[in-house]
Amino acid sequence: MPGTLVSIDLVGIFVFAISGALVGVRKELDVFGVLVLAGTTGLGGGFLRDVLIDAVPPAALADWRYLMVPVAAGLLTFAYHPLIGRMENMINVFDAFGLALFCVTGATKALEHGLGPLPAALMGMLTGIGGGMLRDLLAGRVPVVFRGEIYATPALAGAAIAVVGTRADLPVLAVALAGAGVCLTWRLLAMWRGWRAPMPSGPASV
Repeated sequence: MPGTLVSIDLVGIFVFAISGALVGVRKELDVFGVLVLAGTTGLGGGFLRDVLIDAVPPAALADWRYLMVPVAAGLLTFAYHPLIGRMENMINVFDAFGLALFCVTGATKALEHGLGPLPAALMGMLTGIGGGMLRDLLAGRVPVVFRGEIYATPALAGAAIAVVGTRADLPVLAVALAGAGVCLTWRLLAMWRGWRAPMPSGPASV
């Protein structure tokens, strides 16, 4: 990927890895467990995307920076978790930034590997939500995207904008800012206003 997208990707990995490591600390895992959750959260979505679009070996295994960034984030969180834990609201904001960054880079990379617009947008969404889903499964929790959080929809919208902009041959940075901006704004508004996805009401059918 172009240097700009790689830089965006690494920032997103760092942000997601911190949120994953914090879950590990709260589950009272040891340092290895914390690092595993940090790496899974930071790299899981991109790893799944690369395998599905046949971009092998995945970037997480081909570039040492993709491995070192979540390790650094995990160790930082493990060492300073009391301080980071008190910054819960800020961590959620960072997570929103990570979601916005990943949906753009995921969609763009999928296009570069020959996928059509709709599959590329879906790969962008998967890049954004995949790591968090794997993290929650490893931590024994129902994934956030299944608990009413407005999370996957903003990622899909941001990825779709990135796809349209890339297919229109707009500048990479402009496309990234537009797609990430829509995703980030939507996600932050959902957090601020308490928006939730529709959930079933009444007793479950038998």
